[in-house]
Amino acid sequence: MTTIAVVKKGGEVAIAADSLTTFGDTRLGRQYKGEHQKILDVQGSWVGICGSSAHHLVIVSALARLEDVKLGSRMQVYETFRRLHPILKEHAYLNPKEDEDDPYESSQMVALIANATGIYGVYTMREVFEFDRFWAIGSGRNFALGAMHAAFDGDPPAGRIAEMGVAAGIEFDTASGPPVVVHTLKLEGEAS
Repeated sequence: MTTIAVVKKGGEVAIAADSLTTFGDTRLGRQYKGEHQKILDVQGSWVGICGSSAHHLVIVSALARLEDVKLGSRMQVYETFRRLHPILKEHAYLNPKEDEDDPYESSQMVALIANATGIYGVYTMREVFEFDRFWAIGSGRNFALGAMHAAFDGDPPAGRIAEMGVAAGIEFDTASGPPVVVHTLKLEGEAS
């Protein structure tokens, strides 16, 4: 699947991802494909998505149909993904069904967002979390969380901690692979 990590520390936010694509047991490494970015630039926010390999193109196409995309607060992220859901169903033919007892339709993807206002996570039923330190998603998330937990109180800046998290995912998760891609930016209101 993937390893994607976000970190907020020292007036900066960072997001990092691996570059491997998998199809069942088949691994498609960076050297075999032209596009390896799992992190999208969405109007000043970096958005990392995990789940189906189709999600990347689907999200780019669906966001182009959505007016007023805002990702600057937990509520703005929620409202953007809520308004995105019907577009995913109508134009991308999303299958929103997971379990019979689910209270809401699923968007079938998980995302992490890093921008000048902080770091956020979006889960399949559009539940949104704002994180104060770090978080990770994907099949390598547990390795990433452990590495970032061990490094967070030390000297490394946000970008390096996110990179360390993804590197741990690459080292131990069979569905994550190099290279690591990292994006870092300053938090609003923080001194340069």
